[in-house]
Amino acid sequence: MAKKGKGAPRSGGKVIGIDLGTTNSEVAIMEGGKPVVIPSAEGSRYFPSVVAFTKDGERLIGEAAKRQAITNPERTIMEIKRKMGTDYKITIEDKDYTPQEISAMILSKLKADAEAYLGQTVTEAVISVPAYFNNNQRTATKDAGLIAGLKVERIINEPTAAAMAYGLDKDVEDQTIVVLDLGGGTFDVTIMGFGEGAFEVEATAGDTQLGGSDMDRAISKWILEHFEKEHDIALSDNKEALQRIRDAAEKAKMELTSTLQTTINLPFLHHDGNGPKHLELTLTRAKMEELIEPILKRLDPCIKTALKDAKMTKDDIHRVILVGGPTRMPCVRERFKKFFDKEPERGVDPMECVAIGAAIQAGVLTGEVKDIVLIDVTPLTLGVETKGGIFNPMVDRNSAIPCKRKQVYTTAGDSQTMVTIHVLQGERKMADDNVSLGMFNLTGIPPAPMGIPQIEVEFNIDRNGILNVKARDLGTGKETGLTITASTKLPKSDIERMVEEAKKHADKDKKAHETVEAKNNAEHLTYAATQLIKDLGDKLTKDQKEELTKGSEKLQAALDEEDMEAIKKESESLTKIMNAISTQIYQQAASAYAKSEGGQRAKEGHRTGPSPEPGAEGEEDEERPRKKGRKGEKVVDADYEVVDDDKDKKEEEDEDK
Repeated sequence: MAKKGKGAPRSGGKVIGIDLGTTNSEVAIMEGGKPVVIPSAEGSRYFPSVVAFTKDGERLIGEAAKRQAITNPERTIMEIKRKMGTDYKITIEDKDYTPQEISAMILSKLKADAEAYLGQTVTEAVISVPAYFNNNQRTATKDAGLIAGLKVERIINEPTAAAMAYGLDKDVEDQTIVVLDLGGGTFDVTIMGFGEGAFEVEATAGDTQLGGSDMDRAISKWILEHFEKEHDIALSDNKEALQRIRDAAEKAKMELTSTLQTTINLPFLHHDGNGPKHLELTLTRAKMEELIEPILKRLDPCIKTALKDAKMTKDDIHRVILVGGPTRMPCVRERFKKFFDKEPERGVDPMECVAIGAAIQAGVLTGEVKDIVLIDVTPLTLGVETKGGIFNPMVDRNSAIPCKRKQVYTTAGDSQTMVTIHVLQGERKMADDNVSLGMFNLTGIPPAPMGIPQIEVEFNIDRNGILNVKARDLGTGKETGLTITASTKLPKSDIERMVEEAKKHADKDKKAHETVEAKNNAEHLTYAATQLIKDLGDKLTKDQKEELTKGSEKLQAALDEEDMEAIKKESESLTKIMNAISTQIYQQAASAYAKSEGGQRAKEGHRTGPSPEPGAEGEEDEERPRKKGRKGEKVVDADYEVVDDDKDKKEEEDEDK
């Protein structure tokens, strides 16, 4: 969060704002208090996010790389942004390149263009990312900046940057806006409130695999099917022809933004023994809209999710802002207009507003721009795995960042000297269904009965949305942790699919969660029954001991057979037995106290009668250890089991407010 009226220069040099896009990238800078888009070396205000390697070893970036893609498709890399944060690699002449390395090449060109324009070295930048980028994708973006020689001072969400570019900070009246960012490869929906220079994100949703490129593919498929049907020739193995078709599809899509029909003309698309084969056909705007309708239908659920998370309806939205090249298309603009019953804003070029907003944020950091406060949110829930494979949330989706969350856990077994902290991100109830961000071990825990050690886990999310995790044994003070970096084992599925799966599998997840909870509770009951016999000893009658022992054995048998109905039944039975015995023990103690000298004093003016049952407010059961954290914090078993799901007991500390 940028503090109002503050922000000292980081190094005395310029901080540039970068829009690292799926299909196009650009860079902007603050000059004379105003954001300026820096032209590329080729003279355009943005260039294609394309990298190519020629056969003689030369590396091409931008327009030059895209121009030769038709004749060199196997050495040309496009849409690398969609692979950020995954284990994807591309091999060129036996050398593997990661998405970070390819993105760094694009960033290096942006850096060089900025240095040529400014006449000075540039070492710092603000880089925009889709609002729905997860932790691994954000970290990969920062790594790409470092490879390119840029210290990334801030990762800013693209819709937030776009809102800044529209000059919304100049408005005095409080309003709620929605930013719809449909780019080449991603779609983001961000709902934010603003007024008097303050931007506060209420909710964000989106799909990191939805954009203009998907429309190009739909049109390309139609062109390909037309050619193959006309000539009875399959082109699936002809990479050069496929690249020509794709380029033609993209060009046709752009032309149909301003015209009602266009001609696709591809001479010598294929050549066989019967001579050359040409392609010429007409594509109307109506036909194109029919082809891309399945893609456009995927926009609505993202918008509805953001509104639901923000606890708003479309009537609560005052202004609609469109970002990204595809939003220039009449069918896209009309779809958004119909959804919100409002005409979208047209004040800033949707292709440039993200870079301009990133430059404004850079100005906030250097002190060139004042009186702006930015409060962003984390896009997905963060938490840890607990006993039985349950995902225990610590930071909920759409929580304001930067922020800290602390939670106390405990061990799940006797004499346990190590716990594994498994950090995850996602919306499902079971750990295996979410994205693993990393794990580490806290060792050296003194041997003790289960439930006694107290392990405090802290999540710290910085202003870039990047997570640091640490764990501390409250008994010994020993601490360890890690900064979550991009995992090499992440699935390549997009984040929106995770949210949709969470909805589809809600009942299944709930049942699995309840099953694990029931088993964990049963295990604790059998342990507690054994401890009760051991701790109370002679205070228990022979019948009481037999009742506890039989109840515990029946429950253990149900656990061994994994009979859920029996587990629930025997758990309830054993709980009743233990409660009855505990109540009787305390009543006997109270009666004995009343007959003693202290009891006589109580009769003269103090309260008498039985003590509250174990666990009642204000009392502690001294006969059995209780799970109790500092200052009322909840305690959960590490390796793990949730004891109390009341999130209101989490300690919450927001930074830089």
